[in-house]
Amino acid sequence: MPRRVFVARVMGGAAVAAAATTVGIGAHGVLDGPGVKRVAVPLAKLPRRADGFRIAVVSDVHLGPILGRGFAERVVRTVNDTRPDLVAVVGDLVDGSVEHLRSAVEPLAGLRARHGAFFVTGNHEYFSGAEQWVEHVQELGMHLLANARAELPGFDLAGVNDVQGERTGQGPDFGKALGDRDRTRTAVLLAHQPVLIEDAVAHGVDLQLSGHTHGGQLWPGNYLAGLANPTVAGLERYGDTQLYVSRGAGAWGPPVRVGAPSDITVVELVSLQA
Repeated sequence: MPRRVFVARVMGGAAVAAAATTVGIGAHGVLDGPGVKRVAVPLAKLPRRADGFRIAVVSDVHLGPILGRGFAERVVRTVNDTRPDLVAVVGDLVDGSVEHLRSAVEPLAGLRARHGAFFVTGNHEYFSGAEQWVEHVQELGMHLLANARAELPGFDLAGVNDVQGERTGQGPDFGKALGDRDRTRTAVLLAHQPVLIEDAVAHGVDLQLSGHTHGGQLWPGNYLAGLANPTVAGLERYGDTQLYVSRGAGAWGPPVRVGAPSDITVVELVSLQA
């Protein structure tokens, strides 16, 4: 065999082996369940009594044919182990109908937090029968924030429907969720897609919690996600509003992540008055 042919074959085999190893590691990272990330967010208007309030942000679980009941159990166990004050499920919980995923989502009834678990829709809920899902998550014990607001000790928690809902007349309505609130109070907004940050700024939101991007999930997905979203992952400031984007707990499509490990983020609210 000519030397150059031999070298080419060796290099090709090495590339295939490296790719297979990368995919294997990426798949194991997803199937093994998300890690925990912790982020402290200082908020100027947050009163002392709410200092240290912890929100477990859960996004993009994508329960479906691949990530099923066992994965849901791992997510719930990871969340509960952080002992949060509140759980925020910010969309793309499922890929499939209530009929087919009833057993897979059942463990979510076990989410535990002092102030409960709250839910807003993501775009994939509208691909999976959103009307049935918003009913079912409430049966599982979650509080639905469909263009609505809840008053919590020290701040307002608001949630808006996903942009995808506009196709059925159920899109985000910031006026309904935030229009008549007391702006001297801190406002935390749950919104699946980071692109809603401009509306959040206009309505005086202090912190928006989002998902949707998966942090890019697979290279070069991070670059593509950056073209469509103001923030791909992490905490950034837009005027007086801060935006935190989780990379998500699961995966969409192939259950593989490369360079964008899954996470459940515990966001700790920090009072500058403390």
